[in-house]
Amino acid sequence: MLTAHTATKVLIALNRWCYPLLLKVMFLFPPERIHHIVFVLLRAVGRFSPLAFPVAKVLAHHDPILRSRVFGVDFPVPIGLAAGFDKTAGAVNAWGQIGFGSAEIGTITGQVQPGNPQPRLFRLPADRALINRMGFNNPGAHVAAEHLREVRRGPVSVPIGANIGKTKVVPLDEAIDDYRLSAGLLGPLADFVVVNVSSPNTPGLRDLQAVDSLRPILAAVQAEVNVPVLVKIAPDLVDDDIDAVADLAVELGLAGIVATNTSIGREGLRTPDAEVREIGAGGLSGAPVADRSLAVLKRLYNRVGGKIAIVSVGGIETVDQAWERICAGADLLQVYTGFIYGGPLWLYELHSGLAERLRAGGFASISDAVGCAAAEQP
Repeated sequence: MLTAHTATKVLIALNRWCYPLLLKVMFLFPPERIHHIVFVLLRAVGRFSPLAFPVAKVLAHHDPILRSRVFGVDFPVPIGLAAGFDKTAGAVNAWGQIGFGSAEIGTITGQVQPGNPQPRLFRLPADRALINRMGFNNPGAHVAAEHLREVRRGPVSVPIGANIGKTKVVPLDEAIDDYRLSAGLLGPLADFVVVNVSSPNTPGLRDLQAVDSLRPILAAVQAEVNVPVLVKIAPDLVDDDIDAVADLAVELGLAGIVATNTSIGREGLRTPDAEVREIGAGGLSGAPVADRSLAVLKRLYNRVGGKIAIVSVGGIETVDQAWERICAGADLLQVYTGFIYGGPLWLYELHSGLAERLRAGGFASISDAVGCAAAEQP
């Protein structure tokens, strides 16, 4: 009889062959239309047990060596879904079933927000990347809170983080109250809260990464919730600013830092310059940001590793890259663009590979491997 493990191995092989063909078909349609279709299908997986149980049987990897407890929260596997995919908190029951170890919903703002005019999401297949200027399109904190109140059905339940940002129409000098509103509504319903001050698609938002502006926002969110609070930073910060945010996170007793968001940089792309210029403004994600994201991770770990958690996100596509991030000091990983280009069996493949690396290295758990490469540095 075919075991679930063997069946998954067969499906991985099929995924490697079939998914690139499916991706070409999907890329014939506008990105947001395909996103909506996929989101509806995933939401159905999370809501209907006849779908959820067989999907989880195949895709949800439960190797005990991958379990970890980070900032007081239990994660079954280290790779979570980054913010940006589930903008409404409408599919929180799906992410564990398809293999994620956690998921961030949002970014959610205090008020309902339609986002920027379409088109606002663009594919760069030659770079295995995306550019987006979505503009925090979301139903607002009140509606997202209602979605989070829905029963989280099994068979797999994973931690859900609420990623909160500033409403576009709210002036910068009123940002504290806006963040406080979202935190107060979503914090009691989430396992952790991530303060997003690093999206390039809300005017002035990145200015809030300056320590003097960031301190009162983070303090206000911390005072509003009883769950771990993290801050998400941009890859485009200069090193001194990364150090300043890291020191502030330790000073305030934050649970951790999510590094990094999308980039405004366009260096080294294979996509023709004229095509990139035609796309215009927006945040770049995917393979091109991998090197900078890794560099920021290493700097953060050298600065505050062991004091607060570091969640590494940006350009992770392979087992080698995921393992490198763990060894460089990442307590947890997040993906988004790699999931789009990798397909439904990609997560299982990454987690299986990480488990093999841990056993080959003699580690008892993934937590034991965090920062192992940094520890070997003279």
